[in-house]
Amino acid sequence: MPNAKVLEQKQQMVAELTEKLNGSIAGVIVDYKGVNVSDDTALRKELRENGIDYFVVKNTLLSRALEGTGLEEMRSVLEGTTAIALSKEDHTAAARIISKFASDHENYSIKTGFLEGKVVDLETIDALAKLPTRDVLLATVLGAFQAPIAAFARAVQAIVDKGDAPADAE
Repeated sequence: MPNAKVLEQKQQMVAELTEKLNGSIAGVIVDYKGVNVSDDTALRKELRENGIDYFVVKNTLLSRALEGTGLEEMRSVLEGTTAIALSKEDHTAAARIISKFASDHENYSIKTGFLEGKVVDLETIDALAKLPTRDVLLATVLGAFQAPIAAFARAVQAIVDKGDAPADAE
């Protein structure tokens, strides 16, 4: 039986992990074995720059943290090495970055993930990874709204330019 201090620390870690899971809109659980330090450092940097919280976690602690979150079915993949990427704001960033990294590293693999409190399959994670970034989506929408206005402005300018043309002297 672990001593009281160790048990208290583990309970605190589980509580913090549960809070992080509940506060995230998306997450990806991975098997990180076979990744060298420089690649791992580059991955962590990219994830951090995109607001993703990424860390290695013990399977038993994550299993306990999943209790009561609605994500309990993710327990089935908790074996081997486990790391988790959690996003509080962007639905696609974790899946996009992790999927790209996994495609470039043979032993690094996605185990499962969740979106808006629901466990999703690997196909859904793959689909999320293929979506453009939020900024690209917003630019596309704004471009769609702006196109008719720009076309109207060009038409008005053409009419004005036509009206300014000197009349032919007869």
